[in-house]
Amino acid sequence: MKNRVLFNLIARRYGLWIAGILLVLVTIWIVRWRRPESMDWQFIQAFGIRLPMRYGIHGIDVSRHNDRIDWARVRKMEAYGVRLQFVFIKATEGATLADKHFKKNWREAKKSALRRGAYHFYHPTRDPLKQANNFIRNVDLSEGDFAPVVDFEVVNGQSDETIVNGLRVWLQTIEDHYQARPIIYTNGNLYRRYIKGNLDDYPLWIADYSASHLRSYNPDKLYLWQHNQSGLVQGIRGQVDFNVFVMDENRMSEICL
Repeated sequence: MKNRVLFNLIARRYGLWIAGILLVLVTIWIVRWRRPESMDWQFIQAFGIRLPMRYGIHGIDVSRHNDRIDWARVRKMEAYGVRLQFVFIKATEGATLADKHFKKNWREAKKSALRRGAYHFYHPTRDPLKQANNFIRNVDLSEGDFAPVVDFEVVNGQSDETIVNGLRVWLQTIEDHYQARPIIYTNGNLYRRYIKGNLDDYPLWIADYSASHLRSYNPDKLYLWQHNQSGLVQGIRGQVDFNVFVMDENRMSEICL
């Protein structure tokens, strides 16, 4: 009874103050929640683009479109404390195609001490099992390499069910063969339509060039972010895709063999 009287007395005397303090605290929480994560963007002239310096592990991805690559120069390049530490290399496409530069790029990337990964460009109109076997025929992985990647960026007019089921076949076949859970590479729109809610168990590599934050993606599964496709790298002709590893550095092993 005494406690209730005391509570009522405090409420009458200080109620407005308490309400005001609570309002300020709630406002601060809302502002912080809505404010984009600080990426610490810095323009690095040597790379020709801004880099999100919040992250410490930077890398690239390449294919035959980058022509012949001088991997020794790639590895030696450094600017403002940033060195490229990993590379994903296109290996295969569809049911029969193999990238003509893959074998050399794969071998030379390892010699240059870059952590390497191989990816397959997926076509929803092709048999997913044949596509998986195409990758398996062409790619031998070693301990420390990234898990295989499916590059999903076209739908070719196929139904949602066909796309999701086909991707699942490719992923499961690849996982059974390499004993490693594959990584899904895709963009924000395709992620929301096909991956989210269907293939959430797989590590995610997202291509998003306009993101000021990454809250649109599952933080427990998002490992890699392709943030720019117009970078410059010594030893590579033309523009190059740039990526960062967005997890804590000690979690890199979760997506490697």
